Amino acid sequence: MVNTAGFAAVFYSEPAVLGLLANVVSAFLLCLQNFTTAHTGLGPQGVQDVLAGVHLILIGGFVQLLAGFLAFRKYDHLGGAAFLTFSALWSSYGATRIISAAYPPLQNTTLPSGNASHLLPAGTTLTSTSQSAVAGLVAYISISFILSFCSATVNYIMPFIFGAIALALVFEAVALFGQWALVVSGVIELVIVLCGLYGAVALLLKGVTQRYILPGFGHPLFNVLLLGSAQKSSSKAIGEEKKKNTKYAEPMALGNICDTVSPFIFAFYSFGYMKTFCVGAAWISIISSCQLLSSFYSYLRGDVYYTTKFGVHSLYWLVMSWEEFILTVLLGPGKAQESRLGMFGGWFFLAVACMLFLMSTHKDTLEMLQNASFIILMSASIHQIPVPGAYLFLGAACSLCTALSLYATFASLINSIGEKALIPIGSQAMSSSALQTTLMAAKSCFTRSKNLPSSTRAEVPDALFYICNGLAAISAIQATFSDPDRQQLSIPSVLIPGAIMQLYVCRIQVQGGRRFGCILPFCYAAFWGAWTWLRFAGHLMNIGAGNSEGFTAGAIAFLVLNAFLMILASSLNVVLLCMTAAMELLAICFLLFTLENLPLPFEIVMLSIFSIICFYGATASLANSMFGKDLMMMGPPLFTAESSKKDTEGPPPCICPKSHCTSGLRAIADLLNTGAVCGVPTDTVYALAASCRHPQAIEKVYRIKDRPQEKPICIFISNLDQLRAAAPPISPLLWEFMENVYPGGIGCIIKKGEWLKKLGVGEGYSRVGTQDSIMIRVPDLTVLVHLIDMTGPLAITSANPSGEVDSTHHDMVISRLGHKLEGVLCDGDSDEVVASTVVNCTKIDESGITIIREGCIPAGKVMQIFERVKNRVV
Repeated sequence: MVNTAGFAAVFYSEPAVLGLLANVVSAFLLCLQNFTTAHTGLGPQGVQDVLAGVHLILIGGFVQLLAGFLAFRKYDHLGGAAFLTFSALWSSYGATRIISAAYPPLQNTTLPSGNASHLLPAGTTLTSTSQSAVAGLVAYISISFILSFCSATVNYIMPFIFGAIALALVFEAVALFGQWALVVSGVIELVIVLCGLYGAVALLLKGVTQRYILPGFGHPLFNVLLLGSAQKSSSKAIGEEKKKNTKYAEPMALGNICDTVSPFIFAFYSFGYMKTFCVGAAWISIISSCQLLSSFYSYLRGDVYYTTKFGVHSLYWLVMSWEEFILTVLLGPGKAQESRLGMFGGWFFLAVACMLFLMSTHKDTLEMLQNASFIILMSASIHQIPVPGAYLFLGAACSLCTALSLYATFASLINSIGEKALIPIGSQAMSSSALQTTLMAAKSCFTRSKNLPSSTRAEVPDALFYICNGLAAISAIQATFSDPDRQQLSIPSVLIPGAIMQLYVCRIQVQGGRRFGCILPFCYAAFWGAWTWLRFAGHLMNIGAGNSEGFTAGAIAFLVLNAFLMILASSLNVVLLCMTAAMELLAICFLLFTLENLPLPFEIVMLSIFSIICFYGATASLANSMFGKDLMMMGPPLFTAESSKKDTEGPPPCICPKSHCTSGLRAIADLLNTGAVCGVPTDTVYALAASCRHPQAIEKVYRIKDRPQEKPICIFISNLDQLRAAAPPISPLLWEFMENVYPGGIGCIIKKGEWLKKLGVGEGYSRVGTQDSIMIRVPDLTVLVHLIDMTGPLAITSANPSGEVDSTHHDMVISRLGHKLEGVLCDGDSDEVVASTVVNCTKIDESGITIIREGCIPAGKVMQIFERVKNRVV
């Protein structure tokens, strides 16, 4: 069965068409409403607002969300970030319309005292429900201008569309206070409609014809490289990311966008310009969901640091926003402030922020500054700070985070588009090796004195799993059973991390195919959900310790289930075993509460111990997963079946030498020179190789793969000088184009001729390529280049059964085709996760080039190279 995760990016066509049309429909809807309101003087109310909100959420939100998903899969940094951002914008604006219809403006509203509204000058009028959206609109205006500028480095159309959206948002915000701006906003929205329709048609034609028909795409307004020279001190230049991952676009820009919008809205609220946090909670919940997507795409790229960071930030904004919602909408701030003094979730957030700061010390300065600002922000969130100064402190901290995140958004977008650190982000404060040595110091002392074995069993989502449980535990601490206000305020800080966020952890556990799977986080999500239901929301539903027989039965069932989870945890590491054991004691506390026999101090102690275990587990898991080493001790498994597994493993089905050994390279070369077929690494994915001097070996490749005979096989050469020596009839334009794409992940189809025999193809001439053309590629992989120098040109095709996914590790080649091959050159993970991009250059002088298959090099980048070469040669 074919797995779509291995399809090349071209499978996803042009998702920007969908994104642009979603913006077109949303802008057209607002345009019609604005002109109608300006003409009649009556704004949409009631059902009209609800319908408009639903349309904005469904079309501008969900449709554009799909476009963002596909853009990320297509390795489109700008498109993925932009479409998901505007999806959040239209969804938030639609939610505001629905909330406004449900809660129309009230006159003579009493000023709240829960934020800094009492510090406003006398006579200041607070915003209505719809006007509360101005905070989010201003944040998105800044983001839209940045997206507009960055898109100018990609094409001509997007800058006008994104810029028009920014201007439309400006006048939409003004129109919340004065209807004169509605006409201006409507006109600008018409510009969005016209430009968006043109862009959608242009990209649709490009997707159908695989070439640019209408102008506007394929050529930037200016070259991104003009924004600066690559920063040699950046983390990318230092080589932090060993393997370039082109399977998914970089999600850092999207995460930074979310960290711009959320703190800006909170700053607006903290300085007292909003009555309640009803609209703010809706906007932050939507943008925080996008931040979860940036965490998820970081996971798909194998980046544990950003998976954890963006997950924690999303969790923080969700908890804070819904806590303020409960405070200002359900309870009223006056009587609930004393209850907040006994809430300790902010301290756990502060500890996690310090941990992320420590882990970022080997990254760039900008990343460290962002983490330092979040330490300040988490400090401002601690409820033990006196209220009069707390909100001002929180507003100042949010303002600092907004400024840094805004710059980080611009830097990450430009640096991702240019694939270089063009915008300064600073140097490392500490080398990676120094940080690893620091983290390993405590473990080294302990293991040396105790002579204990160690075990690295941390995986990418483990840190988030520990953080969710630790935060839920420390937030569940209650000093008394008789404080309903504190119980209600504690609902978000227990339910969101303990239940809702752990469902996200379940998802990435399943995505990774973990042995534990989603069992542990799913069971614990159910436990914290039941805890919240009974302990914090029970009084709202008339459920208490005296009528909770169902919860008693559930607690007993969970005790039995968790006992099995403890057995499973003992096969992984000691930290996880300690955590499951502490959870067993918490389940006993839950059971005792249902029986009205709970000693509260015992529960407080167990919740504290559980959160401490979780914090250490999160720190150790993050450190060990980031560096792939056992830096912080998590303890060995109590039992394992690894030894018996190794005993049953048989010898490999073919010769499998290592690529870094000269003897291994020579062994594979000798096999190829005798007519064998071998698996070899390339600069993209693993391939099957056969010598062009042995036509029977090329025929064998077809049989091994079950490859249809009509599908041609390409050849690899080691350098372009070999091709020059064969003197093929190639035009100056084609020579110049190949000079710019070789070596690399682009293969050029050129006209076939007798010159191939001079190249060293020999008797395999009729077995490679088609009757009239041949694809030639020069790989950008030293090992393979040396191998070709030893064997001559090689006939190459991907190392997978025909129709199945590409092989991205030598183990995949061995397991799938090893029994049919004479040898596999083992080089670990491949440099890419999709195959090369194939370009038809047979008519390059008459009609240009055609993209046959879009692979690891985006089609847009290939066309940019060609246009640059064409302008220079012509």
